[in-house]
Amino acid sequence: MPATKKKWLSAMTLSALLLIPAGTAPGLQPAVATEDDAVLGNALNEILKDPRLDGATFGVNVTKASTGETVYGHTDDLLLHPASNMKILTGVAALEVLGPDHRFTTDVLHTGKLNPGGALRGDLYLRGKGDPTLLKEDFAQFAKDVKAKGVKKVHGNLIADDSWFDDVLLSEDLNWSDEHNYTGAGVSALTASPNTDYDAGTVIVNVNPAKEAGAEAEVTLDPFTESVTIDNRAETVAKDGKKSISITREHGTNHIVIKGTIPVGATASRSWTAVEDPTMYALDLFKQALKQEGITISGKLAEGATPEGAATLASKKSMPLSELYIPFMKLSNNGHAEVLVKEVGRAAAGEGSWDAGLGVMEDVLAGYGLDPAGMRLRDGSGMSHKNLVTAEQLSVLLYKVQTEPWFPVFLKSLPVAGHPDRMTGGTLRNRMKGTGAAENVKAKTGSLTGVSTLSGYVTAENGEEYIFSILFNNYLADSVTPIQDEIAEAIAELD
Repeated sequence: MPATKKKWLSAMTLSALLLIPAGTAPGLQPAVATEDDAVLGNALNEILKDPRLDGATFGVNVTKASTGETVYGHTDDLLLHPASNMKILTGVAALEVLGPDHRFTTDVLHTGKLNPGGALRGDLYLRGKGDPTLLKEDFAQFAKDVKAKGVKKVHGNLIADDSWFDDVLLSEDLNWSDEHNYTGAGVSALTASPNTDYDAGTVIVNVNPAKEAGAEAEVTLDPFTESVTIDNRAETVAKDGKKSISITREHGTNHIVIKGTIPVGATASRSWTAVEDPTMYALDLFKQALKQEGITISGKLAEGATPEGAATLASKKSMPLSELYIPFMKLSNNGHAEVLVKEVGRAAAGEGSWDAGLGVMEDVLAGYGLDPAGMRLRDGSGMSHKNLVTAEQLSVLLYKVQTEPWFPVFLKSLPVAGHPDRMTGGTLRNRMKGTGAAENVKAKTGSLTGVSTLSGYVTAENGEEYIFSILFNNYLADSVTPIQDEIAEAIAELD
């Protein structure tokens, strides 16, 4: 630090600038104030005077990563909505309970007898155990495997088994208006994803213009599925016309409605739309794949539990959590978070439900010194406006997990500020560019209406590593992320 910055820092100034809360949580101790801490405190105090935070509620905590000492706290013991910073808690709990090598399994099984001629006189089951990464090509491979086992005809039903989890698809606080969005897709033990972002339970709806004005817009699904119906009311207009397309699924149905206009020659409008029944969506993709392989089904499509003694025809294990955490955390995938809640419930409590999983999460957090009675956990993704945590609690957790053997997996999964690669920079790839925080800050973002959060790790120019948590709630400004970036940059540039 330049000497000119230090001359005026008296002991009184140091104590005035450091806003350390009286009730520091176990694991975080107030630091002995230093001149560097005071400079940082002064800078953060000024940043938090930003008029965009007028009337807002917020908590900020900065902690030394090496010692767990709090060097700055501004109402960091205030319970606030974390938005997707909730995924920090979920991600930690899943790594602790399941481990980074955990994989999800999907099986194809049958009852009855398979005759030498290829006739299966029994039912064919597709049994899911939570894998959110199944793609169209995986169902195609299942069908090839079934064919390779000699099956040509199924004289029975094609049955989807999603009993690994409970039958509650939506977390209790999810707004009904979010149900058709990919961010609010239903959580089933058997589901499918349209691409390698792995937004399970969604289908991509593409709307393209026709070649001539006046014609109906062209709508395609990726992947194609008969599990949804399309009501195309969109019209192609002249090249200089207005592009205005809406794609929504009617509440409580699998009926997707496309409205609006799209000009000749315009680029496609695209929406990742959540399906009403992800289990039957997956089964439909499997049915199509079987048909492609020439395997016929004489019975109906249904849902049911696989009976004991069913014989396995095909099986697939997902990528390990260490790989899944990249799209999960980098892209802030809500579906992955909720699957992990149910999976830890299944693994540790024998029940794949939100109630069981959140209970397990509370136990894990208690093991890190956090009091579950001092927070509220309502889901794994942070979509609920009833989740409540403090900035201090998040810093405690981020400090304590550094000693875990799986910590490198967790750290690697966090978005990296200013890094242009989508699967590295994630939700921070366009933030803090050209500053000391670029490719330095590794942190989880969070966003809901009136909620913006950022918590993670940063190394200052002086070599000190810091943990920070910034929770902004109840603001009216269009965006407060620049204020968060200023805070992270101030820490990063501390010399």
